[in-house]
Amino acid sequence: MATADPRRRLIYLACPWAPLGGGMFKVSDYLVQYQALAPEDAELRPLDTRGGGHVLLSLYYLPRAMMVLLWQRLTGRLAGVHVNMAERASTVRKGLLVVFARLIGAPVLIHLHSAELHRLFRAWPSAAQALLRWVFSLADEVLVLGQQSRSFVLDELRCRPERVYAVLNGVPEATRPRRPDLPHHVFRVLFLGNLSARKGVSELLQALASLPGGGERWHAVIAGGGDVEGFRAEATRRGLGSNVEFFGWARQDQAAELLAAADVLVLPSYDEGLPLVILEALANGVAVVCTPVGEIPSTLGDGKEAIFVAPRDAAALAQALARLIEEPALRQALELQGRAFYERGFSIEAFFNAVATIHQRVFGIRARFDARGSGRGHGS
Repeated sequence: MATADPRRRLIYLACPWAPLGGGMFKVSDYLVQYQALAPEDAELRPLDTRGGGHVLLSLYYLPRAMMVLLWQRLTGRLAGVHVNMAERASTVRKGLLVVFARLIGAPVLIHLHSAELHRLFRAWPSAAQALLRWVFSLADEVLVLGQQSRSFVLDELRCRPERVYAVLNGVPEATRPRRPDLPHHVFRVLFLGNLSARKGVSELLQALASLPGGGERWHAVIAGGGDVEGFRAEATRRGLGSNVEFFGWARQDQAAELLAAADVLVLPSYDEGLPLVILEALANGVAVVCTPVGEIPSTLGDGKEAIFVAPRDAAALAQALARLIEEPALRQALELQGRAFYERGFSIEAFFNAVATIHQRVFGIRARFDARGSGRGHGS
């Protein structure tokens, strides 16, 4: 990657620049990693709006982010602000940042990653709903993950259709060779994400507890930050013992190793957008079991690129895992179909260039893709 030029125009990617930022952090991190930094192009830079610790740290990080934008606006280097927004406190922080960016005359792009905002919004008082509609009206354009979020932005936030664009997430190619597909090997189950109730971790543990042959026939790895100790204690109560390994937070290289060794990625979430970890599994040729929530059912096909199970249904989840253990041909078919699906439209290059095209239109300048990447991602 080329050396950064101190005179280059800057596009700031605003989100919590730490793993707790979830999918929107990983998306932004991938964009930064795969920029070429050609002399004539924009540079994509992180803009941390929250920090990696307690939410109260945002009282420091958000004003600091605003001062960064103001300084770069005064120096003439600020090309625009790409604001990655989710729900709850993220909506408040990013809303304030959108308003501030417009006050200093900077172009703004809102990239909506929320899994729950559409549901939470309907319970808000009318004044709060009107305020969010106003914030979205300030953006030059709005990016969404798919049809469900597009409908929410058009119908409930009342954005003009010509300002709303759906951009499918993309992820890099696999960086580790797949484990050998040996007969009668120990079947490896992988969960990779934030450990929380919303991600369905309890249902996964309940499903694993009902699977026969633990240790000899299957082994599960649960990787990610969050309530690790709480779920470890739940696994112990369910008698899972050494059959389940809690890996903790995984760096990007560690996540790649875990995916390369896995037979199935499980994501039994209650709500999602379009999870990067599913796309990463498809890129690695890993079978997927997940819930049909958010943009997942409009993107993947049940029984083709993934097996769908209903949210909160531990019995159905156990049944799906048991089928994959007992039917290697089914697992292999999912692996092949998922990998082919990834190749058709979810590469990091396709995603990067789609975003860069929108940057060119909104900010008047774009970054260029570098297929080599930096390889310095932070992780899951």
